[in-house]
Amino acid sequence: MREFLKSTRFKILLAFLAFLVGIMIYAVTKGGYSVSGASFINTVTKPFRIVSNKISMTIEHKLDLFSNSDDYYEENKKLKEQIGQLNKQLTEYDALKTEVEELRKFVSIKEAHEDYELSVPCDVLGYVANDPFMSFTIDKGSDDGIKPNCPVVTAEGLIGITIEVSEHVSTVRTILSPDLSIASVCSSSNADYGIIEGSVLTAENGNTKLIHLRLDNKLKVGDLMITTGTSGLFPKDYSIGTIKSIDYDTSGLSMCAEVEPCIDIDRLTSVIVITDFSGKKEDK
Repeated sequence: MREFLKSTRFKILLAFLAFLVGIMIYAVTKGGYSVSGASFINTVTKPFRIVSNKISMTIEHKLDLFSNSDDYYEENKKLKEQIGQLNKQLTEYDALKTEVEELRKFVSIKEAHEDYELSVPCDVLGYVANDPFMSFTIDKGSDDGIKPNCPVVTAEGLIGITIEVSEHVSTVRTILSPDLSIASVCSSSNADYGIIEGSVLTAENGNTKLIHLRLDNKLKVGDLMITTGTSGLFPKDYSIGTIKSIDYDTSGLSMCAEVEPCIDIDRLTSVIVITDFSGKKEDK
């Protein structure tokens, strides 16, 4: 008996009895009422029942997944198909939205310039590699009525001119290039003339250059430059870009200016080609 009282088993039993007595005293003192046998048992076993319920729910969930795995697979497959169809519809909607926007620009150009003969909107296929002046190709060519030296525009402004044309593809030289010269005039004064002719330095900033300005010109930063139409190569009064800065040229005998195009040429997605216009017909 003495050995049992000193054993670890007796100490554990004593600690458990002390724990039970502590719970009974806590229940009585807290609520001011006595605890029945059933209530006492419920209090003692509550933590074990909570753990048991969680284990039971987990096992039930696992068994449900296992027994109904085929149904869940089919349902998941149908949901993926529905998501794929919705993504396809969304892509088609975005493409249709872009097409409508391009047609709206096409209509706006035609309404503003009834004498223009225009191509359908042309998608930009890509920019010419290693060209600092951002030449690019479009998905329309001679089969669409496009010829070399046709002006290329958007509703916002002049982009450039076609230089190489095949049956289904054309290459466009932009107004950033020094190989393209455009007679221009200030839209507000209609008096300050110059030549738009790009340079390497201005092209680095996505801009072009205005040269051969008179020393007594009245141009200001923000003035809009437009085409004069005198060469017959470009239609009259089409927007080119706005003045960013004005300075003397290297000779000091005239002035020049940096011009920001009306549209970001390095971010084009579609353009329109002017295949004919009244001034051009007269030159024929």
